[in-house]
Amino acid sequence: MKKVSLILVIAIIIPFLWSCTTKQEKMEKRLKSFISAYEAKVIPLYKESALTSWNANITGTDEDLKISEKAAFALEKVYTDSKSFNELKEIRDSKVVADPLLARQLELIYSLYLGGQVDTALIAERLRMETEINKKYLNFRARVNDKEVTDNQVEEILRTSVSGPELQAAWEAHKLIGPVVAEDIIKLVKQRNLIAQKLGFNNFHEMSLKLSGQDPAEVTAIFDELDNLTKDAFAGLKGDIDTYYAKRYKIKAADLRPWHYQNRYFQEAPEIYTIEFDNYYKNQDPVKLAATYYDGLGLNVAAILAKSDLYGKPGKNQHAFSTDIDREGDVRTLDNITSSSEWMGTILHELGHGVYAYYNDRSLPFTLRTEAHTFTTEAIAEMFGRFATNPAWMQSMGIIDEKEAGKISENAHKALRLQMLVFSRWAQVMYRFEKSMYENPDQDLNQLWWTLVEKYQMLAKPEGRNMPDWATKIHVALYPCYYHNYLLGEVLASQLYNYLETNVTKNPAFTGDKAVGAWLRVNVFMPGSRYYWNDMIEKATGEKLTAKYYAKQFVE
Repeated sequence: MKKVSLILVIAIIIPFLWSCTTKQEKMEKRLKSFISAYEAKVIPLYKESALTSWNANITGTDEDLKISEKAAFALEKVYTDSKSFNELKEIRDSKVVADPLLARQLELIYSLYLGGQVDTALIAERLRMETEINKKYLNFRARVNDKEVTDNQVEEILRTSVSGPELQAAWEAHKLIGPVVAEDIIKLVKQRNLIAQKLGFNNFHEMSLKLSGQDPAEVTAIFDELDNLTKDAFAGLKGDIDTYYAKRYKIKAADLRPWHYQNRYFQEAPEIYTIEFDNYYKNQDPVKLAATYYDGLGLNVAAILAKSDLYGKPGKNQHAFSTDIDREGDVRTLDNITSSSEWMGTILHELGHGVYAYYNDRSLPFTLRTEAHTFTTEAIAEMFGRFATNPAWMQSMGIIDEKEAGKISENAHKALRLQMLVFSRWAQVMYRFEKSMYENPDQDLNQLWWTLVEKYQMLAKPEGRNMPDWATKIHVALYPCYYHNYLLGEVLASQLYNYLETNVTKNPAFTGDKAVGAWLRVNVFMPGSRYYWNDMIEKATGEKLTAKYYAKQFVE
């Protein structure tokens, strides 16, 4: 009897397993076929979109902006194909795709298609609105004392002037871009929300995080944790900052206003410690220094720099970014470099993005040949960008000698700690403003902005001011729901730095240590996006993302 029962069970199980295997093979074959066709369509469009965007940011001309808009729309239109989406959904809903690389590609491509399942007219309108706003940012120049000035020149005035009226004039002149674009941005926010709601999300902010592989509640929880970790330390430092500036400008601390803090948004640390970092770079070439440094790590950047656009010119985007044109090695950075500590940090930062993209694993499928998450590439960029004001790094690069390094070491650490805390509080403003703006774009955004600035940055709102100062930050309009990744990147940068210093090298600046570059290539760059971002972090460092090393480095 037992033999009969066993035979019966086997007779039932074997066809079931065979059926499951057959279904798995069938679905994986369908997915492979889909991906093959998908790559044939997307790769050329991706490259065209990246190239035309690059050209538009270089020239700023109406013609190039239109060409870029058209190319971006052609790429986005791929993801509006409902037939392809339904095919993906059927494969995904089967839950039988077992191959890890196929399963990961399925999730990532599915999210891209999900974001496109709306009327193409809505997407075209969104792109048109973004192009028009971008044009206004690109062509705007502040005027101070009837003289046209660039963003770099505004920053120079705010950093060096001790004249209250001049500081206020420069700060207010820059803020005049706000009224030019504010109404357009609100319309764009509503357009983005309309797209998100048609896809079943509450708003665009929620959709952006979820489709990028982030849980909004988890991100908010991390920001709450960071708020609790940093608020007391920042409050203490803010008192020191105010005392310093009251003395500098010969006014009462209570009379300090946003233009007294040496940059447009108080997103960078004021120079309250007696180190003139810019003096060390006056006769230096930041590009050459950065290239030499990365080469010493075994991460040569010559191919990246050869295709980059590094210096300012009329019409050009005044900011900085890195872009991967084809995921095959055409990686570039746009900058407006001057011989200053700021741009030394910027080129180190942008080339951090660059090496992450350039040293990918080109045997991976196209979809996986990119960073694990956008904030993981920020982490690499931020980790390297910090070295610009690190005395150990500056000494190792021949910028200063050992005596000078020892002389400025303590204040340099204080300055970096201040920078991290100042930036952390600024990122709180950006994250919470965008979240609230997309939840209710009809609220008083001018007041919301200053409520958050006063709470997290402890800056006094200028008396009677009711201007769309939030709209002066280009990220709000054109790089939406992204800024929180900079702070998550700083958190991961501290985690990676701690791991490298503990396990890979004894050189705190990493200079000339090819073991650092090799470890990064193997553990961070080459995995691409084959793993969920927190899994990649755990595989690399032995821990999931944690704020404890950020706190250890900058709070404790």
